[in-house]
Amino acid sequence: MYLTPKSGLFLGGCCVSAIAAVGSIFELGYGQPDLGVTTTAIILGLSIPLTGLFFFAAVRDARANMK
Repeated sequence: MYLTPKSGLFLGGCCVSAIAAVGSIFELGYGQPDLGVTTTAIILGLSIPLTGLFFFAAVRDARANMK
């Protein structure tokens, strides 16, 4: 698999959204979240599917550019 700049950006987005998901889980599970329960739950709800979408897009782009 070859890493292109586009797939690298997708992987970077995947990492950021995965970190946001894990952080949100810890915030919700261990006390009162700094941003509030509703905002943290929204971040969690958005970051989980974004992680999968970014990863899928990165793999798809890398496979498309294999030569």
